[in-house]
Amino acid sequence: MSFDDAAISVCNLSKRYEIYDTPRDRLKQFVMPRLHALTGRPQAQYFKEFWALRDVSFEVKKGESMGIIGRNGSGKSTLLQMICGTLSPTSGTVQTSGRIAALLELGSGFSLDFTGRENVRMNAAVLGLSAEEIDARFDEIAAFADIGQFIEQPVKTYSSGMLVRLAFAVQVCVEPDILIVDEALAVGDALFQKRCFERMEKLTSNGTTLLFVSHDQESVRTLTSRAVLLRQGEVQMIGNSSETLLAYRKQLHEDESRALNESALQLKEKAAAARAAAMAATPAVVPVQQENGSAAVAPAPAAARSSALSFGDMEAEVLKVVLRNAAGEECSHFEPRETVRVEVACLAHQDLTNLNVGLRIRNKEGVKLYSWGTLNQDMAILGGEASGDVFWHRSFKAGQQFVVAFEFICGLGPNLHEIQASITREGKPYYAEQHMLHWMDEAAFFTVTTNANVYHFGGVADLRMRAQPLELNHGI
Repeated sequence: MSFDDAAISVCNLSKRYEIYDTPRDRLKQFVMPRLHALTGRPQAQYFKEFWALRDVSFEVKKGESMGIIGRNGSGKSTLLQMICGTLSPTSGTVQTSGRIAALLELGSGFSLDFTGRENVRMNAAVLGLSAEEIDARFDEIAAFADIGQFIEQPVKTYSSGMLVRLAFAVQVCVEPDILIVDEALAVGDALFQKRCFERMEKLTSNGTTLLFVSHDQESVRTLTSRAVLLRQGEVQMIGNSSETLLAYRKQLHEDESRALNESALQLKEKAAAARAAAMAATPAVVPVQQENGSAAVAPAPAAARSSALSFGDMEAEVLKVVLRNAAGEECSHFEPRETVRVEVACLAHQDLTNLNVGLRIRNKEGVKLYSWGTLNQDMAILGGEASGDVFWHRSFKAGQQFVVAFEFICGLGPNLHEIQASITREGKPYYAEQHMLHWMDEAAFFTVTTNANVYHFGGVADLRMRAQPLELNHGI
């Protein structure tokens, strides 16, 4: 790949740190080599070398999304700092093309005594925007950050969530050529994370190059096409995201197995020493904490509706979406196997027929999990696969309100989920001639959690899998 095609080119990049046992050794290293050079004596070294990165090389094409994965201490943050130019390499080179916007750590680049407004202006100016461009984009930045009147307060009064909201809003609203994000989004709430994922997808679709670091494997899989796996400062693998994540999971498994074996060996040695000393000892028990993935996602606060969240010709309108449990009570939290009832209240602004009221369910990472509408049921009825009245044949008068209720058995994995609602006019009783009357993003939200001690599974959906033991002589 020529550099003209590359947004980021990293060649044999290395970073070495000097580790001193005592402050005296640091002073010796500063003075003694000079004295030894003057006297002709061999130069001594009073520090230990630690290589945070060693001979790292890769290229990211313009408009490509690249993930950086690896365990803590593998060199991910060091690599990003050198790409951004905030840290000098010991050896090797980094070349970048275009404006870089980076969200590396909480509060980086912010003056704590300045207000949010002042920090927005300062950071946008550093990123190359003129005063006129900053004024033109300030309202968009403030709206995305959604911190209200705190925009006029000193940043030192902000919570960690407010700080990352403002920092991310500045970086993405300047429309950078290269966007670098390092784990900082983890402190945001689930709804803000969802909006961040959407904005990053929009930027990449418009040609922005994304370098994304996260321990959330599904986010890396969703947002990036390729990934780099680092281990102890060295590149272990570069490939498509799915294959690289598989290698990462294998690496985690190997490390965990090694740690458990070491713990078991230590226990065995302690027990042997206790027996040799003829001392009674209670067998040690090492608790192994398993990742169950069942932590609840805090319900997001109700979001104010804006024109950015809906569109359509408005011949009909989605007024409200309400979630209820099996008892008919309003509810925003469910567990797998529970009944979920979604009621969509609509209003016809004109005389209408041939309507389809639909839903789409997405998780906070933006993955579409399911879409379905009244037309899907109508198609089954008209095809003889189901019975009932065909909604598509119904007529509605101008000013008439109506409600469509959808029910399903929750089979989703633990996460925050968004419901998008729509009303369309369908020219035919199947999906062929669709006219959008009203589409509403973020029409409703609900969380799903599991009780790991009762019923648990991994992934985005419950396949209701069953296990059946077979006889030993059963052939396969």
